[in-house]
Formats: sequence, structure tokens, C-alpha cells
Amino acid sequence: MSAMTHAGPCRDGLPGRGHRSLWEGMLAAVPLSVAFAGFGVVFGSSARAAGIGPAAAVVLSATAFAGSAQFAAVSILGAGGSVAAAVAAAVLLNARYGPIGLSVAPVVGGAWWRRLLLGQLVVDESWAIANRGNGSFDLQRLLGAGAVLYLVWVTSTAVGALGASVLADPKALGLDAAFPALFLALLWPQLRERRAAVVAALGAGIALVMLPFAPAGVPIIAAAAACLLGVRR
Repeated sequence: MSAMTHAGPCRDGLPGRGHRSLWEGMLAAVPLSVAFAGFGVVFGSSARAAGIGPAAAVVLSATAFAGSAQFAAVSILGAGGSVAAAVAAAVLLNARYGPIGLSVAPVVGGAWWRRLLLGQLVVDESWAIANRGNGSFDLQRLLGAGAVLYLVWVTSTAVGALGASVLADPKALGLDAAFPALFLALLWPQLRERRAAVVAALGAGIALVMLPFAPAGVPIIAAAAACLLGVRR
């Protein structure tokens, strides 16, 4: 989704501007790294509790780099849900990266494989840091922020996964609350509009009704149907 174009030392006509933007992006991501590290450790520990090995947990973080989708998949697998349900829930949660990718497309260039690799650094936080506020994006800030967050996420996942054997049960430590807390934090800012609040309430209702009898993961997938109200004109 992203690739370095003509972003050398004279980007935007200013000597060294490209390097400064890269550094600015990295610095802007530092405060967010604290939260990323905490959630990464929790994810690694939760993955082990769900029966996922340390190597697999780290590979998942390195290839997916999507905290909400990863937590959803691990939560479903840990509850005994199927791989298909876990994948479906993760895909639904990551659907937002479609429009995010389109929005940064104008600053993307280079070979397809380079865009594919650097696209790993495009997440919600790096996208926000790179946003100039006028519909355009600073590619160097995006790459700088994304690189820092990616390194922290993968490293903290490894710490959580490898240290799971010496830690207490995640549920005993209350770490199982991280998953719903993460989604509540993502949902809360969206409830300012009436339609969004109705969609959220309907989705919660669908999940609660199906929870007692549906297989693990299916209530989450079914609740996504409530989003159809959000696209109705």
C-alpha cells in the first residue's frame, strides 16, 4: 500500500526534508509505542493460552500487524471456534484498510513488491500521523511511524509469547479483558452520531442473542450485518 517515491534529501524542495519527515514520524509514534508494547505482550500471552506456539504468534504479528483482527482471531480460537470463523472475523475487522489504502495511493510508487512490503507499515496510527489534514499524506512520516510501531508490536508479541510459560494465566491477571477493552476504545468515538449508535446497539443485540447457542466466532460475524444500516441512505 505504500512505497518510497522521490523522497530523497530534497523532498518538497527543502534540503533534508525527507529525512526530517521520517524522523518526525518516528518521534510521533514513540508515545503510541507504550500502548503497542502493552497490547503486544498481552496478545502474545493470549495466543499461547489459545494453543498458538511462540513462533506462530510472532509470525502472525509480523504478517498481519493488525491488533484488533489478531485479538479477534485468538479470542475465537481460544473459545473453541473454527479457523474459518477466526479468519472471517479478522477479514471483516480489517476491511477498513481498503479505503485507507486508497487514500494513500497517490503517494505510492515503485515496483509492486516494494509497495507490498512497505504496505505492512500502513496502520491506523501511522496513517493518522502521516495525514496532512488536506487529503494528502506525507509518505516519509507514514514510513517512520509505521516502522517504529511495527518493530514494537512484533517484539512485544515475542516477549509475551515466550514469557507466557512464566506468567500466570492471562485470565487470572485480567488480561482477557484487553480484547473487549480494545474494541470499546475503538467504538466509543464513533457513537457521536445517532446512526452509529443504532448500528452498535443492533450489533451488540445480535451477538448477545446468538451467544448462547451459536459456535464461537459466529456471533461476531453475524453482528457485522448491523453495519449494513450504516451504508443505507
